[in-house]
Amino acid sequence: MAPDTTSLTEAMAAARDQHGVSLLDHSRERSTLVVFLRHAGCPFCAEAISDVSKQRTAIEGRSVHIVFVCQWPDGQALHLFENAGIVDLPRIHDPKRTLYNAFGLRRGNLWQIGGPFVWFRVLQAALTGHRVGRVLGDAFQMPGTFLIRDGEIIHRYKHRSQASRPNYLRLANQQSQ
Repeated sequence: MAPDTTSLTEAMAAARDQHGVSLLDHSRERSTLVVFLRHAGCPFCAEAISDVSKQRTAIEGRSVHIVFVCQWPDGQALHLFENAGIVDLPRIHDPKRTLYNAFGLRRGNLWQIGGPFVWFRVLQAALTGHRVGRVLGDAFQMPGTFLIRDGEIIHRYKHRSQASRPNYLRLANQQSQ
């Protein structure tokens, strides 16, 4: 389901990072990779933060901003960003999930949240140090990753389950295609 453009623009204008900059302004400055996280105890969120950290130089080398959107309030689970060395990247806190809804991100079904593939990936993530923690947010909220420019969605990565693992650099490269 495609998000309503008017409500998407309004939501991006209202959503502000820890420095007071709106998501819409980020996208007007240059292409922006928006990474929506699930809840603070999700091992795949920690994995996503780690993956972005490892690909950060290459992504930013393509003149692409990186902005995270999370459900938990600022300060809670800040250690996830500190541990990955990217606490300076913009973070938008959206506990009411207004931005999630505007981008068309819905709650997952049981298969997407707890199917066999998910459990296999939980084990994989745990082996690399990303373990399940305390839930801060809606555990059924699906993640999402979008490349936006001037308030428009250029490319989206659709997660088949909470355990899907996007290639963030490949998404950043979509700006010229």
